[in-house]
Amino acid sequence: MQQTGTDTTPQPAAMAQSDAQISQYLDACWLEKGLSDNSLDSYRRDLTAFARWLDQSHGLHLQAATDSHLNQYLSYRFKQQFNARSTARFLSAVRGFYQYQVRENRLQQDPSAQVDMPKLGKPLPKSLSEKDVELLLLAPDLDDPIGLRDKAMLELLYACGLRVTELVSITTGDINLRQGVVRLMGKGSKERLVPMGEEAIHWLIKYMKEARPALLASPDGDTLFPSNRGGPMTRQTFWHRIKHHVQVAGINASVSPHTLRHAFATHLLNHGADLRVVQMLLGHSDLSTTQIYTHVAKHRLQELHQRHHPRG
Repeated sequence: MQQTGTDTTPQPAAMAQSDAQISQYLDACWLEKGLSDNSLDSYRRDLTAFARWLDQSHGLHLQAATDSHLNQYLSYRFKQQFNARSTARFLSAVRGFYQYQVRENRLQQDPSAQVDMPKLGKPLPKSLSEKDVELLLLAPDLDDPIGLRDKAMLELLYACGLRVTELVSITTGDINLRQGVVRLMGKGSKERLVPMGEEAIHWLIKYMKEARPALLASPDGDTLFPSNRGGPMTRQTFWHRIKHHVQVAGINASVSPHTLRHAFATHLLNHGADLRVVQMLLGHSDLSTTQIYTHVAKHRLQELHQRHHPRG
């Protein structure tokens, strides 16, 4: 399992115990569930924050916590204005941790069992209008290898509705230009094929011919979209590239790589795509995850009803 950092600061005994317990639990998650590094990092942050609070407030390690301590910590989070979704994520991490302790006979009872999950609404995903997407796609400087790389990345991101981790992880072997598809490894190591569309294919071919060789650190590297240092690009680097292009395009909205994924789904539905098709393209294992987009496409459904229904 990959470790995300090393803290050499001396720690109190309770905190050191908690750190060991967290690492042991995350090792089990990695071995048994195959969780991604991003998920493991999130679990570690949430559990470490609770452990630190527990140590500073009560001098206790995680295995010594009770449901009363958990409720106190949730009250603390509320005062610190953590949102419900963040708290739900924390509770998911902490429940997994305590269920593991009970299963391994390190605890007799799960202190999180009686703690209620916060009620979550269905937030509408942030999206972009089709006009703003066009402006963003026109923003990169095509005379510059990095600009041409960004153009190909943006076109592929929007054409396929990719997660940013999927985008920066693509290798040349994942692209089939003849068949016009890209092979992706999504959450839970689930593989899917997604059609790229003519525009994305056009810019990929141009980029691979004219810009990629100049960016690669090694001629035989298989990273499709190398950074300006020639190696694999990080999610954070591409996020910064998008921020730059948003400024160039003059778009007055908060835009992230995930915004284009939402735009992909919304625009497909607005143009008549079936919800289950969008589900497969996005790589959602459950249709209920995709159904949130029906709220975004509600305006289109109302227009169709008014146009076609006898009493619309």
